[in-house]
This record gives sequence, C-alpha cells and structure tokens, in this order.
Amino acid sequence: MSSSANPQAQPRPLADLCGTILLAGAGKMGSAMLEGWLALGLAPEMIAVVEPQPSREIAALRERGLRLNPSRDAVDEVAAVVIAVKPQVAGEVMPALAPFVGGASVIVSIMAGRTLQFLARSLPGAAIVRAMPNTPAAIGRGMTVAVANARVSDPQRALVDALLSAVGSVEWVADEALMDAVTALSGSGPAYVFLLAEAMARAGTVAGLPAALAATLARATVAGAGELLHRSPLDAATLRQNVTSPGGTTAAALEVLMAEGGLERLMTAAIAAATKRSRDLAG
Repeated sequence: MSSSANPQAQPRPLADLCGTILLAGAGKMGSAMLEGWLALGLAPEMIAVVEPQPSREIAALRERGLRLNPSRDAVDEVAAVVIAVKPQVAGEVMPALAPFVGGASVIVSIMAGRTLQFLARSLPGAAIVRAMPNTPAAIGRGMTVAVANARVSDPQRALVDALLSAVGSVEWVADEALMDAVTALSGSGPAYVFLLAEAMARAGTVAGLPAALAATLARATVAGAGELLHRSPLDAATLRQNVTSPGGTTAAALEVLMAEGGLERLMTAAIAAATKRSRDLAG
C-alpha cells in the first residue's frame, strides 16, 4: 500500500480525529512531521509535544493551543504517540511515555533500529507501528516505510498512514525483517545522492571547470534529474536510455560507470553494508 502527501488524498483520519496526538521528540524529523500535520489542518490544540529543548517556533505554538511538555493530567485520551527521539535515549524515554498510552492508542516509532519487539517490551499489549522515514521529509518529499504489529486495527493504520503521509509518500510492508534493507536504501539513501553530487563536482574541477561552477552544475543536475524522475511515469532505466545517444558523450561516461565493478557493484556492496549495520544495531 502506498499513499501520497496530497492533503486531499488523506482528509478523513485527521479530520475525524478523536483524542490527542502526542509527539515525543521535536528535532528535525519530529518538527517536520508537526509542520506537516498543521499544514493538513490538524488543530494545534489536538497536539501535545514532549521536548526538553523546544525551538522558538514550537514554543510559540502554545499560544494556539499546543500543549508543550504537559503532565498526564493535562492530556485527554491519546489517539497516537509518535516517538521521534534518537534510539540511544529510548531506554529513558519509553517509561516516561507509558502513562500516556491508553487502550485505544497506537504507538508510532521512527527510531532507527528499534524493533517492534523492543517497543512491545516497554509497552506490553500496545498497538505499535515501526516506521523509517528519510530526510527529504523536511520538505514534504520524504519516503517512509512502515510495519505494524498484529494489534494495530484498520482505523489505527489509517490514522498512522495519514500522519506519516504529511511528510511524503508511505509504503507498508508485512515483514519487519525488510526494515533493515529499507533503512539501507531509503533511510540512508539521501546521503548516497549527496555523495554523487560531491563526486560529480570534484570530477568537474578535474576536467577543468572552476570549483564554484562545477558545484552549481552538479547540484542543479542532481536536483533536476531527481525531479524529472519524480514526475515522469517512466522508470529510471528508460529515462537513462532516453538521454543516451549511441556513440555520444553520455554513452562514453556510462561505459565506465556500468562496467564490471562499477557503480552497480559499489551500490550493492554499500547497501549490503548498511543493511548489516542496521541488523547489528537492532541487536
């Protein structure tokens, strides 16, 4: 199942929301999600945020009804708890969140490497979703993959889908074991693209371009090609073939990149390494 960040595509779960959305952690990803929810029309008074060092923007939302670092008594029934803290602090954060979790609450964790089993140990009997977004969520173009435990109901899944869709596209998987490869491909993937832009810029300077011009060309080319891939109905291989004339300059470059031991082999090894590291971190 996939979904879009289009507000018109997911109006009902948030419009019909009963209860509070509790956001634990308002760093870059948590703040991006909060902004997305507000943009979709979720009223600030429906949101509570637990964040020891809130930004000025989040603190200012208190004037519109958002509850910042509330006591349990100040929060009504919690529909969803979204955990957006670093996985290293999970051990101290989870017990503090437990009092907010009710029988109708769904837990959504975006902590890298923290499994459904780990979350269930801290919140036994809870409906839990483990999700892995990526950094383009900051501009509403994220890619999130989610997996739910057996306690998540259809309405809860729809609510979680709407919350995650606020920052981009969402895909659901049934097998949690896939999340390590998801982390390696899309979770870490933006860094690979940024490295590509770096490498292109450096290669441009070696070819004789001024450094500033090479950096501008690499940045614009990667961004533009990404947007074309996003908008086009064609797959990546077809788009590549469409810009490759036989015997031309692109073909000469691709002959190097697609040679044995070239880009595909390097990327396969890189994602395998990241997948292994994700498994190791999960214990």
